[in-house]
Amino acid sequence: MQRPQNAEGRQSRIAEYFGSNVFDLRAMAKRLSAHDLEIMKKVMKIGGKIDSSLAERVAAAAREWAMEKGATHYCHWFQPQTGATAEKHDAFLWFDKEGNPIERFTGPELLQSEPDASSFPSGGIRSTFEARGYTGWDPSSPMFIVETENGKTLYIPSVFISYHGEALDFKTPLLRSNNTLSIEAIKTLHLIGEKKVTHVTTSVGPEQEFFIIDKKQAMKRIDLSLSGRSVFGRKSPKGQELEDHYFAHIPSRVQAFFNELEVELYKLGVPVKTRHNEVAPGQFEIAPIYESSNIAADHNQLVMKYLKSIALKHGLVALLHEKPFAGVNGSGKHVNWSMTDSSGRNLLDPGATPHENLVFLTFLCGILQGILDNSEVLRASVASAGNDHRLGANEAPPAIISIFLGNTLDKILNAIETGNNDKINAEKIMIDLGLSHIQNVAKDNTDRNRTSPFAFTGNKFEFRAVGSSGSINYPTAILNAAVCDGLAKLNKKLEAKAHNGTVSSNDLLMILRHVIKETKKIRFEGNGYSHEWRDEALQRGLSNFANTPEALSVLSNKEKTQFLVKAGVFNDDDILSRLAIQQERYVKQCLIEVNCAIEMAQTQVLPVCFSYLKLLLKNVKMASDLNLPSPAKKVVETFSDAVSHVVSTLETLKTQLEKISDGDALEHHNIGNTSHIISTHFMLKLQNLREAVDTLEGLVPHDLWPYPKYSEMLFGME
Repeated sequence: MQRPQNAEGRQSRIAEYFGSNVFDLRAMAKRLSAHDLEIMKKVMKIGGKIDSSLAERVAAAAREWAMEKGATHYCHWFQPQTGATAEKHDAFLWFDKEGNPIERFTGPELLQSEPDASSFPSGGIRSTFEARGYTGWDPSSPMFIVETENGKTLYIPSVFISYHGEALDFKTPLLRSNNTLSIEAIKTLHLIGEKKVTHVTTSVGPEQEFFIIDKKQAMKRIDLSLSGRSVFGRKSPKGQELEDHYFAHIPSRVQAFFNELEVELYKLGVPVKTRHNEVAPGQFEIAPIYESSNIAADHNQLVMKYLKSIALKHGLVALLHEKPFAGVNGSGKHVNWSMTDSSGRNLLDPGATPHENLVFLTFLCGILQGILDNSEVLRASVASAGNDHRLGANEAPPAIISIFLGNTLDKILNAIETGNNDKINAEKIMIDLGLSHIQNVAKDNTDRNRTSPFAFTGNKFEFRAVGSSGSINYPTAILNAAVCDGLAKLNKKLEAKAHNGTVSSNDLLMILRHVIKETKKIRFEGNGYSHEWRDEALQRGLSNFANTPEALSVLSNKEKTQFLVKAGVFNDDDILSRLAIQQERYVKQCLIEVNCAIEMAQTQVLPVCFSYLKLLLKNVKMASDLNLPSPAKKVVETFSDAVSHVVSTLETLKTQLEKISDGDALEHHNIGNTSHIISTHFMLKLQNLREAVDTLEGLVPHDLWPYPKYSEMLFGME
């Protein structure tokens, strides 16, 4: 697809059509008064409420803008706890008092809609018969138009709540966490003398990894079609061991897909910046420029939506599962996270002066405290069936939450920790370390540590443990709340030393020294893949939850989750409901994979193997009748053993499946126990079945094997 053309008939530059389908401040400026525009600027930047009269004017302006672009419908676009998005389209069509057709879109229709909430996950927070749910416009995220071949629709980013006001989505907790973190961060800044700061926002840039394979091949495998993961598949003779795919030339077919993807995303205001081949064959990445976390989360949902839909237009399939193929790298979604104050200053930028260094070091210590104290819940926020195949597999960070700062920052903190109580001087520390400007940290002295789940990378932290398929709203909300908790604890210490509302530099450094010493066990500068680190982490008291059921168990511990309640992100019932939803999603995802494996083994693998075994036995008999040695005899024994293993494992899986097939196993009071059974028994048997089937794949002639192999799928785009 070519870029849009301008009035002169040439291809438009990106800047000319970027955001053309977004009702942003540029579009509003042409349709709203200067006063209304100023209010919208403030609301979109720092939040706030919009009264009914302004909502009416915004609705009228949005309707005219959308209709001029050909839109016929509108919808409240929200993010239920399915990990996907949801929408219900309403036409602009209405009738006046005389019964004449008109187009209408009012303030109340903009502010709120009422979708049925009964079929969305609620984790038992409401009864099944309580079906009423509400979507409410989120004015901090601009409206936009989605174009399809069949029409155009105005999308209204929205929160999703129940009749009684409980949050049923991922957006609401993120908005709450942003607000609370801003309040706590402002308090921190005021205590250390930064009195002019009025608000603090979080910025996010999620790197999206995914696989691309041919659609015809994908459709021949129900495991990929239904679960997103290949439950069977023998390792290809060539994988990623030559390291020749990473940053290599993008295949022309994929390049065409990228070109159209970027055009559509640019029109929606999604600032995608980078595209490249990833490490594994068939794997790619797309990454945006940083935005406020709420808008970045909305945009990442659009990225995932368009990855899938545009791939299909090119005869391709985009796989977002964390581990669609065994034996090669899985996919993550590295969430790059930072904080910015009202002056536009990045609070995680080390800065160029000692005074700025103190701001940076203060927030760094608050983050260290928050991550240390709440690491287990942060781990739970990225727990999923797909991520279980990825975390700690020498391709992604381990399941142990730790923080990597880099050599220079590590030295700075160690110097502060071991300095003389009465003579700690930030500027002297920097100079003693050979740094005339701490800005060098951002430029030269911080390496990337791909084995760290939470690494400082110059002027931001990279949360690498987030999986590729899910919403970034939830882990970002948990991260915000954890940092808020760390800053709150730091603020208590600052307040105890403050005079006239401000802490002196010496007192501040003394407090930071204490925090640095207290949080040292969460810092790790080495290889997170090593067995030595696992042993050391255990000695440090850091948790290592190997799978989703283990990781999620922490959410039932009120002591561990109280920071979420204090931050106003969730209440106790919210947390338990989300625990139940995550457990249920884990169980159902695993059962889909098990059922796919059973069906493929029974209806594809075994029939082919029995036919081939019959042919082998015929060859053995022919050799015997002619008194000739039969090389097929040994093959028959190996082959028969593998077939028998498949059959016996299948029977075990089906027997286990029957035990949890009744509805009671998936009821909320049993879902936790069921998830542990799935993890400890089903997934082990599924792996055993895979090993047997993959052995058979290596014995059956290529042209007889019933579905595409790894070598065909992973290298089909080259």
